[in-house]
Amino acid sequence: MSRKGTSKIRKVEPDAIYNSLLVSKIINATMKDGKRNAAEKQIYLALELIKKDFPNEPELEVLERAMENIKPKIEVRPRRIGGAVYQIPTPVRGSRQNSLAIRWLINSCRARSNKQYHSFAQKVVAELNDALSNSGSAVAKRMEVERMAEANRAFAHLRW
Repeated sequence: MSRKGTSKIRKVEPDAIYNSLLVSKIINATMKDGKRNAAEKQIYLALELIKKDFPNEPELEVLERAMENIKPKIEVRPRRIGGAVYQIPTPVRGSRQNSLAIRWLINSCRARSNKQYHSFAQKVVAELNDALSNSGSAVAKRMEVERMAEANRAFAHLRW
């Protein structure tokens, strides 16, 4: 916990092509070593591949549906009470839901093997397709977090 108070939430500019905050945040999370152009290229290519897979619906709607399946609704947070640390289930705020979902999506895309996919964009599309069908490692991570919260439901009364 910071002693200087709460940190300011930075304003994220929407991306240039789709004018979407979600796409911009995914690009920022994908970026490595400040190489924004490379990250943009891969994410925009992934959205083009989504357009080919789902020609009847806009690619942003497909992306948002997949992200809804990844977002956690409840998580556990540690709370120290009388020398013991309890894992207390708490609901997840909207902004934290988005950031967790984006982080899990990018990490699961990076963890996919390189043998089957030629580019990061193909990994993103494969993970989003898995998320749409409620499978894949990003959705598994969400289920694991929610399962942990369900297991510790007995400590919900300790929430403040």
